Amino acid sequence: MGFVLLIIKICPTYADMTVRKPGFIKIMFKSSLVRHLISFALLLVLLAHASGSLNIPLLENLDRQAYDFRLNSSLKHDKDPRIVIVDIDDKSLQNIGHWPWGRNVLADMLDSLFDHYQVSVVGFDVLFAEKDESSGLKTLEKMANNELKNNKEYLASFNKIKPSLEYDQLFANALKNRNVVMGYFFTHGNNQKGLTIGQLPDPAILLDDSLSGIPFPEATGAGGNLELFQSNAIHGGFISLPAVDEDGVIRSIPMVQRYGDVLYEALSLAMVRTLMDFPYLNLVVEGNEQKQGVNLGLESIEFEGFKIPVDEHSAALVPYRGTSGSFPYVSAVDIINRTAPLDVMQGSIILVGTTAAGLLDLRSTPVQALYPGVEVHANLIAGILDGNIKHNPAYISGAAMLSLILIWILMGIATIKQNMLIYTAITSVLIISVFGGVYYAWHEAHLVLPIASQLFLIGLLIVLEITFSYFVENRSKRQLAKVFGQYIPRELVNELGNDDDDYAIGGELREMTVMFSDIRGFTAISENMEPKELTQMMNAYFTCMTDAIQVQRGTIDKYIGDAIMAFWGAPIHDQKHPEHALKATLEMVARLDNLAIEFEKKGWPKISIGAGINSGPMYVGNIGSEFRKSYTVLGDSVNLGSRVEALTKKYGVSIIVTESTHDACPGYYYRELDRVRVVGKNEPVTIYQPISKREDIDKSTLDELNTYHLALKTYRLQEFEKAADIFKNLNKTNSLFIYDEYIDRCMYYKFNPPSTDWDGVFTHESK
Repeated sequence: MGFVLLIIKICPTYADMTVRKPGFIKIMFKSSLVRHLISFALLLVLLAHASGSLNIPLLENLDRQAYDFRLNSSLKHDKDPRIVIVDIDDKSLQNIGHWPWGRNVLADMLDSLFDHYQVSVVGFDVLFAEKDESSGLKTLEKMANNELKNNKEYLASFNKIKPSLEYDQLFANALKNRNVVMGYFFTHGNNQKGLTIGQLPDPAILLDDSLSGIPFPEATGAGGNLELFQSNAIHGGFISLPAVDEDGVIRSIPMVQRYGDVLYEALSLAMVRTLMDFPYLNLVVEGNEQKQGVNLGLESIEFEGFKIPVDEHSAALVPYRGTSGSFPYVSAVDIINRTAPLDVMQGSIILVGTTAAGLLDLRSTPVQALYPGVEVHANLIAGILDGNIKHNPAYISGAAMLSLILIWILMGIATIKQNMLIYTAITSVLIISVFGGVYYAWHEAHLVLPIASQLFLIGLLIVLEITFSYFVENRSKRQLAKVFGQYIPRELVNELGNDDDDYAIGGELREMTVMFSDIRGFTAISENMEPKELTQMMNAYFTCMTDAIQVQRGTIDKYIGDAIMAFWGAPIHDQKHPEHALKATLEMVARLDNLAIEFEKKGWPKISIGAGINSGPMYVGNIGSEFRKSYTVLGDSVNLGSRVEALTKKYGVSIIVTESTHDACPGYYYRELDRVRVVGKNEPVTIYQPISKREDIDKSTLDELNTYHLALKTYRLQEFEKAADIFKNLNKTNSLFIYDEYIDRCMYYKFNPPSTDWDGVFTHESK
C-alpha cells in the first residue's frame, strides 16, 4: 500500500489536466494513445514469457526467489522419525577405517539393520562400482594355484576360509531377499555418451507411442553397481541430482529419466515403491489424452493411492522440512556394533549416506547453501508419503497469461477513467489479489503460482503512468510558461505545474490585490531625451521594478507607457496577497535610490514614482478578442486602485493604500491621509501612506505620527483653528505637503464652516 500511496502523490490525474488546463487535451490524447500502445507491447512480451516461448532471465530469477521465500517461510523445522539416515561419518571412519570399507563390513551392517533393528527398507546413496579385493583372497588363490598347489593342508584351510574372504559375495548375500534399493547415477551431455558402467536395475516403465511426445529428461550415460550386487538387490534408483534450475539450486529433481527407450526412477520413488511392494506406475498426461498426436505434458506420477505432481521436466519440487538435520542421524559404526537406539531404528526407512570430511556430498538448496545430498532424497520420500509435494503444472502458464490480460484490462480501465482514486483502488486490489492468490494456492492447493510477471506488469504500468503523466505535466508547464511566462517569474510557472488549483484562465472572481504605478513628470523627461536613450532607460527601469514585483509573487498585468499594472492572488492563490503587494511596492520605491546612482553615471535624470494599492474582489482571466487576449483583472476594486495611484500626486506621497489593504497588513505603521470620494465612486474610502514596519520605526517618527493623527482627529471634530496650530507645529519640524494641505483646509473651513452633518470626506473632482 505504501508504494501505491506514493504514486498518488507523484502522478497528477489527467482529469485535472483536462478540466483545469484547457488546450492540453490534444497532447493528452496523443500521449495516452502512445502509452496504451506501449502497455500493450509490454503485455505481449510478458505473455510470451508466461507461455514459455520467450525466456526473460530476470523474471525467472525473481520467480525462483519468490518460491524460495515461500518455502522458507513455511518450513516445519521438526524431525521426521520415519526416515533415518545411517551416516558414514568421521566417528565411523575412525573406528572402522578409511572409505571404502570392506564389503564384509557392509554385509554386517545390512544384517544388523534387518535382523536386529528390523527396518522396513534400506536405500544406498552410495555407489558400488568396483570389486573389493581388500580381503587378500586374490593373493591366497595365486599361492594355491602355484607354489602351494601341492600342499594339502594349505588347500584344505584355504577352501575352508575362502567363503569368508569373498567380501563382494558376502555383501551380495546380505542384499538377497531384502528390501534394499541400490543407488546409481546418470550423466548428461556429450561426456561418455552412450557409455554404461556397471549394472542398472530393471527400468520402471517401457516407453511406447503414447509417451513419445513427453519431454522426459534424457541421460546420455550411466554408472551402475557391480552386476553381482544389483542382481541380488531388490531394486535400484538413480541418486544423481541434476539441477533443473539455471542457478544450480536444487529445488526439484526428476522422478524419472529416460535412458534409451526406457524410463528409470529416482531413489526416493524406488524406495517408496519398494516399501509398497512395487505397485504399477501410472504416468498421468496433462488432460489425460493426446490431441492430434501431441502430448500436453506430464502432470503427475501415480501409484497405489499416491500422487507425485511433476513439472514439464518430470521433476518434483523437493518439500524441504527445514535445514540439515531434519531427519535422525545414526552413526554407521553404531549400527554395526548394534549400539544404536532400537526405538529410533525399528520399522524405519533407512538411507545410507555420508557426512564425513572428504566424502561429504553437499548441494545448494533454497533452505541452505550447503545441504547434505542424502537429505534431499529423505525429503522427497517424506513428501511422497505425506502427499504434500507442491505442484507447478503446465496449465499454470495459461492461468498466468489470463491473469496478465486481466491486470492489463483493469489498469487500462483505471487509466481511461482518469480518476486517481479509482486508479489507486484498482492497483491496490490487484496487488493484494496477486499476493493473496499466491498465498492461498501455496497453503491450500499446494500450487506454485508465478508472481514475478504479474507484479512486473503492474509495476511497469505504474511507471508508464508516471512517465507519461510527467511528460504531459512538462508539456503543460511549457504551455503555462507561454501563457504566464511574460507575467510571472519562472519559479511560479513551475509552481503552477505542481498546483492542482484552477488557474482561472477562463475567468473567475477572486479576492486579490492590484497595484498601479507611474513615473512622476515622465512627459518632461521624455521630451528631453533621445528615443534610443529613453528606450534604454525605460528598459532598465522596468527590469528593476518588475524584479521587485516578481520576487513578491506578483503578476505583471501590463506596461502602459511609463506605468506598471500588477496584481497578486492569481494565477496562483496567495493568502498573503495584500502583504506581498505592499512589500513589493515599498521595495520598488527603495530601489529607486540605487537606480538613481546608475542613471546619474549615464547622464539620465533621476526618477520618482507614485503607486496605489487596493485589495478586494476582482475578475481575473484571459480576456480580449478572438484575435488577441491578455491575462488581466477587471472590476470596481481595480478601478479604485487606479484612482488612489493618481492621488499620490495630490497628497505628495509615493505610495497610497486603501483601507482594505491597510486592514490586511497590520504589521506596518501608516499615516492616515484622508477620507475621500474618488471619481466614479459614491462611497468614501480611507487612504493611507505606509511608513515602515512596526519593528523598524524610530521614536521620533512614531511621536510625529501620533501628533499628526491627533491633529487629524481635531480637524474632523471641526476644531479647525486648534487643528491648524498642530499642523503648523508639525510643519516646522518636518515640512510635508500633507501638512500644508490640511493647514489650507483648516483656514478655509475656519471662515467657511461646513454643515453640521459634515462627515470629513473630501471629494476629488478629477482623476
